[in-house]
Amino acid sequence: MRLFIALSLPETLRERLCGLCSGLPGARWVAPENLHLTLRFIGEVDGHDAEDIDAALSGIRFPRFPLTLSGVGEFGDGKRLRSVWVGVETNEMLERLQAKVEQAVQRAGQPPEKRKFKPHVTLARFKSHPGDRLQSYFTEHALFRCPPFEVADFTLYSSFLAHEGAIYQPEAVYPLE
Repeated sequence: MRLFIALSLPETLRERLCGLCSGLPGARWVAPENLHLTLRFIGEVDGHDAEDIDAALSGIRFPRFPLTLSGVGEFGDGKRLRSVWVGVETNEMLERLQAKVEQAVQRAGQPPEKRKFKPHVTLARFKSHPGDRLQSYFTEHALFRCPPFEVADFTLYSSFLAHEGAIYQPEAVYPLE
């Protein structure tokens, strides 16, 4: 199984994000039902490890909190654009929840995440750079901001790579208090 832990997004927010999903040549836009905010990518694990991860995540106790998506950005190295994303306004509660998730995953026997947590919602992935259109896209959407939404749970997902792209399947949902 290929696993990751994420916040699912309300349907109204996913619809709003879809309004940002155009105007960049070569973009492979994320399907609306697949838009999410990753808390921790785990990768390939066997069934026993998946059960240990589920048990560790089930022990997390954390309050609900508001979260606001804001701004757009990119991941890449200057020459090679990997993805375009919507960012998250600074949120101490999100940072604390992510830290609890990371601790739980490590308690379940998984290695620590090497990358620093950079909360975002991926909108598109790229095989080639869209050229000059990228700067105009960022200028056009620089002031993007959505109303806050309540984070009421987080989800353990499995991911299957298909010809059309990744298919995400919720395996377990963990409610917040």
